[in-house]
Amino acid sequence: MKIFPLHLIPNDTNIDFMRLRGISLLVALVLALGAVGAIAVKGFNYALDFTGGVGVELHFDQPPGVDAVRERLAAAGFENAQVQTYGTGSDLLVRLQDDGKHAAQTGEVGAQSGDSATTTIAQQIAKAASASGNPAEVRSSSVISAQVGRDLAKNAIMALAFVVIGFMAYIAFRFEWKFAVAAIFCTLHDVLVVAGFFAFTQREFDLTLLAGLLTVMGFSINDTIVVFDRVRENFRTMRADPLTVLNASVNQTLSRTIITSFVAFLTGLALYIYGGGSLEGMAVSQMMGIVIGTVSSIFVACNLLTFGPLRVTKQDLMPKAKDEAALARRP
Repeated sequence: MKIFPLHLIPNDTNIDFMRLRGISLLVALVLALGAVGAIAVKGFNYALDFTGGVGVELHFDQPPGVDAVRERLAAAGFENAQVQTYGTGSDLLVRLQDDGKHAAQTGEVGAQSGDSATTTIAQQIAKAASASGNPAEVRSSSVISAQVGRDLAKNAIMALAFVVIGFMAYIAFRFEWKFAVAAIFCTLHDVLVVAGFFAFTQREFDLTLLAGLLTVMGFSINDTIVVFDRVRENFRTMRADPLTVLNASVNQTLSRTIITSFVAFLTGLALYIYGGGSLEGMAVSQMMGIVIGTVSSIFVACNLLTFGPLRVTKQDLMPKAKDEAALARRP
């Protein structure tokens, strides 16, 4: 008995997604090429996680509010300062990309050592972050090395490659190699489009955004596997041609896909609203990835299985026959 039979879309829905497969794949290709072009032409606006900068620990007598401090810093000329709490609400960590701009404004570039220049910038940040009756005190200041960000980015790329290979091996073992290739194409397409959006808009690319892209990959592959699992079941039970089976599989999982994506989107939206500026990039990447991953699992994943060497047949998912006679008797 179903305790909570929630269905946004009836189970007997019969939308002809396969009829749009040519247009769907063309749109997906255009989006992917546009993303590649944005990344190649404009590149990413790397944050100090990758470029290096200055980190300043501030202490306030009373919790100052992250957004209020960020606004005061922006008004003082520190537009790209990253502000986050650590320890108690009265302690803030301010990270500033050190491009020499602020030190140059004081005429001290080249006249001071690196430590002295960092101290000067830290005092400027403390002065700008202070509010009436709640001054900021510099607890420590240090130079953030870009090497840490580069090492983490390298590890993330290695993790990405490992995940891709692992996904392909798992899907090829559970389904068939055609499904593995189609799933990886969909996943990489989703990640590429989200990355291209950030390159086109020149939003800061930091480690939290990189984590968001990895989340996009996990969500996309999960949604695609659910659809492919239904495809495998229907290929073994339905007496119909592949296009009909694929179309029925997408329709049968449509309600589940939309409900799951909607709930996941709400999580990303809550992170965007309440997570503060430091988590905004991650939240945006997650929300975009959920929308694009949902659309690709509906309009792209199964459609790839109808073209060229990826064209799937009933024999691809049936147990291997021992002889040709048994193979010929199959529906």
